[in-house]
Amino acid sequence: MTGVLVIEDDDRIRLALLLALEDEGYTVRGAATAEEGLRMQRQEPADHVLVDLMLPGLDGFECIRQLRRDDDVPIVVISARDDTHDIVAALEAGADDYVVKPVAVKELSARLRALRRRARAVPAPVPVLTFGALEVSPDAGEVRRAGRPVPVTRTEFRLLCELAEHAGRVLSRQQLLQRVWGYDTGDERLVDVHVGRLRQKIEDDPGNPRHLVTLRGLGYKLTR
Repeated sequence: MTGVLVIEDDDRIRLALLLALEDEGYTVRGAATAEEGLRMQRQEPADHVLVDLMLPGLDGFECIRQLRRDDDVPIVVISARDDTHDIVAALEAGADDYVVKPVAVKELSARLRALRRRARAVPAPVPVLTFGALEVSPDAGEVRRAGRPVPVTRTEFRLLCELAEHAGRVLSRQQLLQRVWGYDTGDERLVDVHVGRLRQKIEDDPGNPRHLVTLRGLGYKLTR
């Protein structure tokens, strides 16, 4: 049975999530602080971790960073804060997804299943893909620019590989949500945030990108 750790300081919300996720068939544990949650995850790792950002003591952002340093467990932020800056910061810290409260448990459960499938997926062999000075190695899990390694998060890497493997083709935000995150529907800002972060890392001039371009009203494509 799939285990979920909920790190949420609001007792009412935490209990509601525990009961609702149990009804969805998960084995669920709860923690009221980041410190408690980190200790529980290290002692008995869950398959997924849900993290609130507004935690007492150690905040959610630092909790995510420490969780990510320990392992590759799928992390989903659950927060009332829906500002794009908070979403960017959480994803950059290492979160895989961001869900705004109030949480629709059926949708959350579907996202957890998609993240689990994504973590278990074994990609087919793909050669190194080259875009000028940019090299993407899906099999090696590496990105290089002018021969130097480019540090990317796990989700950024999957997004870049999806675009690279369909080079020259426009992929809509919904297509990318489906192919990279495994979601039938979702917040398209997830895609926009990751594209923006990738541009900062792979483009000489992120404000005027050469490779990762936007087709207004259509989506994104990676060009040579």
